[in-house]
Amino acid sequence: MDLFNFERRKSSVAHAGTLNIGGDNPVRVQSMTTTNTNDTAASVAQAERIIDAGGELVRLTTQGRREAENMKNIKDALVADGYRQPICADVHFNANVADVAAMFADKVRINPGNYVDPARTFKKLEYTDEEYAQELKKIEDRLTPFIKICKEHHTCVRIGVNHGSLSDRIRNRYGDTPEGIVESCMEFLRIFRKQHFDDVVISIKASNTVVMVESVRLLVARMDKEDMHYPLHLGVTEAGEGEDGRIKSAVGIGALLADGIGDTIRVSLSEEPEEEIPVARHLVWYARRKQGHMLIPGREAKSFNWVHPTRRSTVAVGNIGGDNVPVVIASAVKAADSDAGSRPNVVKLAGGPKADYIYVGDKIPESPVKGQKYIVDFNVYDQLLADADRDSAEVAATFFPIYPAPSMPFVGRNNAPLKFLTLQFGTPSEEYLACLKAHPEVVVVCMTHHQNRLGDQRALVHEMMEAGVTNPVVFAEMYNHNSADNGAAKFQLEAAADMGALMIDGLTDGLWLMNDGDIPDDFITDTAFAILQAGRLRMVKTEYISCPGCGRTLYDLRSTIARIKEATKDMKGLKIGIMGCIVNGPGEMADADYGYVGAGPGKVSLYHKKECVEHGIPEAEAVDHLLRLIRDTQAKQ
Repeated sequence: MDLFNFERRKSSVAHAGTLNIGGDNPVRVQSMTTTNTNDTAASVAQAERIIDAGGELVRLTTQGRREAENMKNIKDALVADGYRQPICADVHFNANVADVAAMFADKVRINPGNYVDPARTFKKLEYTDEEYAQELKKIEDRLTPFIKICKEHHTCVRIGVNHGSLSDRIRNRYGDTPEGIVESCMEFLRIFRKQHFDDVVISIKASNTVVMVESVRLLVARMDKEDMHYPLHLGVTEAGEGEDGRIKSAVGIGALLADGIGDTIRVSLSEEPEEEIPVARHLVWYARRKQGHMLIPGREAKSFNWVHPTRRSTVAVGNIGGDNVPVVIASAVKAADSDAGSRPNVVKLAGGPKADYIYVGDKIPESPVKGQKYIVDFNVYDQLLADADRDSAEVAATFFPIYPAPSMPFVGRNNAPLKFLTLQFGTPSEEYLACLKAHPEVVVVCMTHHQNRLGDQRALVHEMMEAGVTNPVVFAEMYNHNSADNGAAKFQLEAAADMGALMIDGLTDGLWLMNDGDIPDDFITDTAFAILQAGRLRMVKTEYISCPGCGRTLYDLRSTIARIKEATKDMKGLKIGIMGCIVNGPGEMADADYGYVGAGPGKVSLYHKKECVEHGIPEAEAVDHLLRLIRDTQAKQ
């Protein structure tokens, strides 16, 4: 694929009722109900709210035969109300239910991790090649009758692999890896192709954005190798709620949409399902803006591996690059008082992290905050050094010059231990590469004004990589949003989507978000940290891996999430999983420190890592038990 010029991946077309997915069709947007599928009226009402918000397909959980059969009543009621959007049955653990659902739904989702293989036990199982082949034959024997039913009823199939529900068979042969996730999918695809059934959509999901993106990239490469071109559904599972859930989804989904991958998406939020639709629609609209852009003549660095990316090797300049976590740079703003030329000493979230560096231009704070680092215009830095009233050592530790590209000849005229140089692709390479090689103390601030931000910024870094230059790179992204018209939310989604692939590619040593509008600077700083956390590059606060809920959820998910978040919000770097049921719970929480999983009506199980430590706790007591588990575990560490 072309890393620098946007082109949508070519896929076959799958037909789900009246909806065509893939090919030249638009990227479709969908959601899933949270109602009991046996409750026809409630399910229809929620499905209609999803469709009214712009949803093009609605998925409903079908954990048993009754739910699968009731899909007919739900479909009939929707059609009677004038809604012809397709409905999809979501099946786990019971292949017989999938057979029934295929007769009544427009589309059926099956999960290779639990379609025939038993539920995960996290036990070590060994298979000889012959035994493994026998297991695959067992899957084919069970899957073939299902495919026949789908052919007869013109039912589309989604093969939906979740990182959290890989079978023990796959995990023990391939490990808990993207390779295992992809092979779980490919086993099923080969059977569908053998049966000449092409109305197939594929999804690979994970709560970890890095695992999700790398797995989909690998799947695309593997399918191309086997001449398969099925359409892809994208989503970050258990993304959470609020701003963090939106940012996390935008990082993962945006990273793939920006490379032209994805034919249908769902943003999974622990909120009302219709709230997911505007988020998904904006991500699709934003990715579509790249189409028809001016050619970017980038060249891929020989050392880069898009399928298996690693962090770019850089020299550490102060706390930037090398093995350091990516930094956040903020732009200071004019103070609210009458002195329009003054600037604050620090940009800081209330109770949150402050930026590592603050750009103040030529407005030097009267009383610099101790320990805070400031970026100043290069000519101002020279004036600071020349000021006899200032301690030169303190200046060197507190202030750092930034040079625009035309000022490169001046980079070497002072001994600042850290300097910033703004560059964009198209700057004469002979000049800037010579400067960077001569000045390893320079950190590149990669700017872009291109219609395809990702391709343009990638092109500059790849040019540096191919030349053997190891200076760190900070990506600077400029937006133009105002608080009106939901501008703050759009800013977050667009910034997260733009940074997704750059973080997954391993190119990010820092992030500098800017906005030409009235969005508060502390909000911008908070967004930068949240994006880095969503990309698994820097943990600055508690992370919540929470599912959106569905008909399987047997406790009040949203109020529980709110209680747990309030009680654990100060536990920096902790990952807590909050799951409605066991479909993905124990698996996704392998990536979490603690887990809270619905175990039955009003009952909850608690996990520490993969281990269930308390089972069947009454819901009313479960949050208190979780907090005690966290305190007791941390006290022992």
